[in-house]
Amino acid sequence: MSAETTFAAPVVATHGAADPSAPLVVLLHGRGSNEQEILGIAPHLPQGVEYAAVRAPIAEGGGFAWFANRGIGRPVASSLQATMAWFRTWLDTVAPAGRPVVLVGFSGGAAFAGGLVLADPSRYAGAAILYGTLPFDAGLPFERSHLANLPVFVAQGEADHVIPRELLDRTWTWLHTQSGAPTVGRRDPGGHGLTAATMQRLAAWVAELFTHLAVEGAPPVGPPQEVFWTTVDGGHLPHREGTSPQVHWDIPQQQQSQNAPETLQEKLFERVSALAGVQGGPSRISVPGARAFTLPDGTGPDESYLVPGVREFAHLHPAYDGSLHLALPAAYAADLVAHGWGVPHPWAGTRLAAGFVMLFGPRTEDELETVSAIVTAAHAFASGTAKA
Repeated sequence: MSAETTFAAPVVATHGAADPSAPLVVLLHGRGSNEQEILGIAPHLPQGVEYAAVRAPIAEGGGFAWFANRGIGRPVASSLQATMAWFRTWLDTVAPAGRPVVLVGFSGGAAFAGGLVLADPSRYAGAAILYGTLPFDAGLPFERSHLANLPVFVAQGEADHVIPRELLDRTWTWLHTQSGAPTVGRRDPGGHGLTAATMQRLAAWVAELFTHLAVEGAPPVGPPQEVFWTTVDGGHLPHREGTSPQVHWDIPQQQQSQNAPETLQEKLFERVSALAGVQGGPSRISVPGARAFTLPDGTGPDESYLVPGVREFAHLHPAYDGSLHLALPAAYAADLVAHGWGVPHPWAGTRLAAGFVMLFGPRTEDELETVSAIVTAAHAFASGTAKA
């Protein structure tokens, strides 16, 4: 049965800009709520944007279609697919290609928003997963870096007793460590409800995202395409062996396990310092003790620098950490993450360039070769001699 025959036409409430070319934020409510209730958050979000709250459809037989009644976060795959098709039919009429669309889902709406971006990451400019879970076990792809370059905001309550903790933790972990999405996270001490602090940070995130899109344009979103690294032997990154290290999810972003031995950190520092035109000094953006690599005569674009004003294209964190931040073309940063060598910076694609990425420190001499080659690629990007 098609979505058209299963569901009635969407019931939509709107707020804000009436300009059909303005960015669109779609608000998706939770179980037991409605479109008017969730639309109440729109006045607290940035102006110059259209907000559209969509009522969850009721399938034949009375099932709540966001979830299809297999339990919170475990929708029946066939019903979820039908509901997503129904939604996309509506969305494509109000937001044709080129109009930025951000999904904001609360509780049950969070699972639906997650399903939509997992099914078609490149269709969206960002997603906020609020006090809910991704739709695991619904037949959707969860491969590493599947959401590469898609800014995500996730908020949870430490005392949430509505969504099973195992699903909240699974959502949090996958978004921060496996998805490839630059993810801003908030955890509140409260339960299953938006707090004022989360609303303020969500509003800032939406504003930062749309400002970045207006100035820089959208990077390629979704599973990364194969890229050729001129600085890597054979042109392709190897997969980093073993599990990923622990990374602090908040700012400052830091590597917390599998840290590089100090001897390898110093070898890496010497290699990068010896690249053409590189100068050192304290980082202008990182924690105290971080050592910057600057390229005063670099002619690369602004997005090839962590701090364009001083031409800082990378920095090495203090010895207790040993990782690096550097700037790469967005496709190369996504490839780096896909091969396990790092994670996006949470602010990539919102406050910072889309290719702003953390590179894990080398654990072995072999890894030193790969890490050095990656930083050399960032140097080439910043120097204006090559993309990577």
